[in-house]
Amino acid sequence: MSNILVKENIVLGLDSVSREESIVLAGKKLVERGYVNEGYVDAMLEREKTMSTNMGLGFAIPHGVNEAKKEIKESGIVILQFPNGVEYGDSTVYLVIGIAGKDNEHLDILSKIAISLDDELVEKLKDSTDVNDFLNIFA
Repeated sequence: MSNILVKENIVLGLDSVSREESIVLAGKKLVERGYVNEGYVDAMLEREKTMSTNMGLGFAIPHGVNEAKKEIKESGIVILQFPNGVEYGDSTVYLVIGIAGKDNEHLDILSKIAISLDDELVEKLKDSTDVNDFLNIFA
């Protein structure tokens, strides 16, 4: 995963926004970095309407619906940090990890993130001011 997560894909210290706005920000970062076309952002919002991407441990992994695969140029991951949190339903999310997986790579990316993050680590990362903390975890 270290080849798709680079410093430029990590944004720290963002002000709290709505759940939808956090997904749009992650999607726009994926577009900006060249991983997806604009249509993928709508697909991320569509996924959230059908099933929450909140993992319940202080982080969410928004990604597009299967029908949006054509919008993916290459696999990518972006991490947005909201130190004061974003309300995702009945819990608070501090890290919004937007992903786009070419072919079936999204499953591999999802599992690596889920394995890497736990409550204690999210607690540390939510207040980190060093992107290297994120790069080291997902290396």
